[in-house]
Amino acid sequence: KAATILVFHGNAGHRGHRIGLMLALHRLGYGVLLPDYRGYGGSSGSPSEDGFYRDAQACRTWISKRTSAPLVYLGNSIGSGVAVELAIHHPPAALILRSGFDSLGAVGQAVYPLFPVRLLIRDRYANIEKIASVQSPILAVHGEADRIIPMPRGKALFDAAPEPKQWLPLSGVGHNDLEMVAGARYFGALARFLDEHL
Repeated sequence: KAATILVFHGNAGHRGHRIGLMLALHRLGYGVLLPDYRGYGGSSGSPSEDGFYRDAQACRTWISKRTSAPLVYLGNSIGSGVAVELAIHHPPAALILRSGFDSLGAVGQAVYPLFPVRLLIRDRYANIEKIASVQSPILAVHGEADRIIPMPRGKALFDAAPEPKQWLPLSGVGHNDLEMVAGARYFGALARFLDEHL
């Protein structure tokens, strides 16, 4: 299909742990670029919010020189912040947010309500302040049983996003088991969404 999906993975692990995701997207007919951030996998450097944004820009520049196909950004968990930031400056054909969140401070506060988390974190990933500037169709997917990023954090981001957008809550799904528990629902909805908007 005439689309390449640029995947920004979550915080834990590296791209080698996402081979199943890459293969599933490839089986649907999409090209896939799944990079590691600085400090992850075989990539040198130290992780940081600003560094991740620069990595995303470098990946977009690299893939844009190699294909004229429309680009789709898929951001998972912390990668949702990377995808949103890139989408503001370089609008994709579509934006998919899996286990997204409004801000890292809000996520931390929800998980640790008795601690001043917002004051302690260095990287903010303030997606809620940016999402209104996104000009691409958005599919937001969230597991209802997600304990790492509680679903209300993802729903808050979705509610602040402009149209066109689609919300896909998945019952019985946590943060890291989406493909195993609800892979057919997830990839079916993703393919239908992209068929509609590409």
